[in-house]
Amino acid sequence: MYALDGIEEGYHEAWKRVQKPGVPDMIWTPRTGGHWIATSGDAVREIYADPSRFSSENIWLPKEAGEKYEMVPTRMDPPEHTPYRKALDKGLSLAQIRHVEDRVRVIATELVAEMAPRGQCEFSADYARVFPVRVFMALADLPMEDVPYLSRLAVQMTRPEGNTPEEQAATLEAGNKGFFAYVDPIIRARRGKSGDDMITIMVNSEVNGQPIDHDKALGLISLLLLAGLDTVVNFLSFMMIYLARHPELVAELRSDELKLKRSAEEMFRRFPVVSEARMVAKDQVFRGVELKHGDMILLPTALHGLDDRENADPFKVDLDRRPISHSTFGGGPHRCAGLHLARMEAIVTLEEWFKLIPEFSLADGAAPIYHSGIVAAVDNVPLVWTPKS
Repeated sequence: MYALDGIEEGYHEAWKRVQKPGVPDMIWTPRTGGHWIATSGDAVREIYADPSRFSSENIWLPKEAGEKYEMVPTRMDPPEHTPYRKALDKGLSLAQIRHVEDRVRVIATELVAEMAPRGQCEFSADYARVFPVRVFMALADLPMEDVPYLSRLAVQMTRPEGNTPEEQAATLEAGNKGFFAYVDPIIRARRGKSGDDMITIMVNSEVNGQPIDHDKALGLISLLLLAGLDTVVNFLSFMMIYLARHPELVAELRSDELKLKRSAEEMFRRFPVVSEARMVAKDQVFRGVELKHGDMILLPTALHGLDDRENADPFKVDLDRRPISHSTFGGGPHRCAGLHLARMEAIVTLEEWFKLIPEFSLADGAAPIYHSGIVAAVDNVPLVWTPKS
């Protein structure tokens, strides 16, 4: 999963090669410590939906790295998971996100307005790594100067370096501990205080009628930072590469405001970036294979959204597609708490970009660089356009 064959041609294309006709729903690989891979959209969906059989006790690969992962509530199963998820939802509810849309739009507008007269940008560096991070840091009331350090911690966790499971585990553990050390004084400072930032809202939530324990607050707020600094960042670059190659789709989006707003779900189906895991909770037979308690199963969300059995012509962004089947935001009790913010960031990006840069393309000779991992990434996305006079 950290070194996909053929990834130089595209992250999603590399995963799709696994999903050849006749490949069973579950296959075994000895790589990354040895684990199963769910290869069909239906299998990915079923595993996400059933924590009684497929536990979140360990969600990272290799398994040794997952054992060092301490964030809350992603390592919990219901019912323990439920009250912590409610605390997370308080800061990321649809109502809360709608309340901050104007602030989000201002950030997007400023970034695009600064780039538009130049006629070119490296989208990954100039926008994708800036916009959602600036949004998140504003909503969490954290200083932008901390972003480089936090971004390094995020990469340590989602694309950990190392040649062995033990080395990767050590890298992930360092990232996890780095997040905990960073958020510890912030949590202590915001306990018992009033404020509308996400961290203050969450650390003053109750769990089972009691203030959230400090060690659990460390995991909760660290998870918030990790998710906010690495997922939408990478999704946006994948999306813009596709749009730069399909001017007819850009024209369609620009011509219909409602269609643009509704496009987010199809975009997230087409460009999933997460490949997390589940641990087999008990001995069982699943999809024709014998699973043992403690076995790990990788869930590449790309293999759901790009499954032809779930979505016809899956590599095409079809704005009229109904229904839209995907697991880009996970599923079951662990469905992504930040999905409302992610959708809004995608829509606002398209709206504000098209206002000032209605037509654009990849620069001649562009060669995006793709990275696989728990969260996929792409660098080197040079876009060009004719500046308005």
